[in-house]
Amino acid sequence: MEKTKLSMYQLYKDMLNTYLDSKSEHALYAAQQFSKEMMEKDMSPEEMVSLHMSVFQEMVPELPEEVVDSFDLLLEVMIGYGLAYREHQSLRDRQRQLESEINVAAQMQQSLLPEDKVSAPEVDLGVISVPAGKMSGDYYHYIQDDHGCIGLAVADVIGKGVPAAMCMSMIKYAMDSMPEQRLQPAALLESLNRVVERNIDSNMFITMVYGSYDPRNHRFYYAGAGHEPGFYYSKKTDSFEELTTKGLVLGLSQKVTYQEYVKNVEPGDFFVLLSDGVTECRTEDGFIEREQITDMIRKHIDLPAQDIVNLVYRELEKMQDFQLKDDFTLLILRRSV
Repeated sequence: MEKTKLSMYQLYKDMLNTYLDSKSEHALYAAQQFSKEMMEKDMSPEEMVSLHMSVFQEMVPELPEEVVDSFDLLLEVMIGYGLAYREHQSLRDRQRQLESEINVAAQMQQSLLPEDKVSAPEVDLGVISVPAGKMSGDYYHYIQDDHGCIGLAVADVIGKGVPAAMCMSMIKYAMDSMPEQRLQPAALLESLNRVVERNIDSNMFITMVYGSYDPRNHRFYYAGAGHEPGFYYSKKTDSFEELTTKGLVLGLSQKVTYQEYVKNVEPGDFFVLLSDGVTECRTEDGFIEREQITDMIRKHIDLPAQDIVNLVYRELEKMQDFQLKDDFTLLILRRSV
């Protein structure tokens, strides 16, 4: 440490001598490099003032008393500044560490989402999920079994950040452990509710809608746990209908039952599952109407499901000046043939 101080002393002395002799740009550039070295060696501002004072007094031993006194005053000022500077540095380091941890958590959250595409010529699936911040409170899920049946879900964790990511992790692994209930939405929600109620804080809860499509009889079964209603589109009547469900949010009470609903699905019919970040899109005129969502979907209704959800997202993003106010998840499952 002492060797480092001597080295900095001599380096600064040489640099100051050069500048006083030449007043050159090169000497000023050397000063800039010296300041970087100061930061690397974690020198405080008051240490720099003290260094300057020592070097200058050696170079000019007969300094006027007022100049020496002014250095003492400056040193005192810089001590307070240095304390504030070090506190700022400490906060910045902790913020960087926190951001790094959040980035890792966000990557883990992304890894919880399904990657494989549904492989079934009779269905067309499109999904988009965009967080408003680095981490999302939304979660979506889909899976296909050996008979071609498809289970799918959209959930919204009330809360964000790392706790929300941990809840999603719990939901994913709980659903993965219930393969026998993938086609029984109400039974699956009841099982999930017990898991959630036992494992998360009482101030957190989760809304979810779960559906399953059976291509053998072309029926769609679904149940909801306090989640935003989706839509069912009938190609025959060219009309949208709300997918209203009854059921408490997950995690409020251990003994909860959920009602299961079923719809026959004709070719061209589709289901829309979404989070409240879609329907509660806020513009300068306030919240948009649900009818505006179906109007946007209808505008692109002949396109593949993935193109529809992408285009609706872009339109709503533009309406919010490209700043999402809430996490956004939109999923469409259509019977193609």
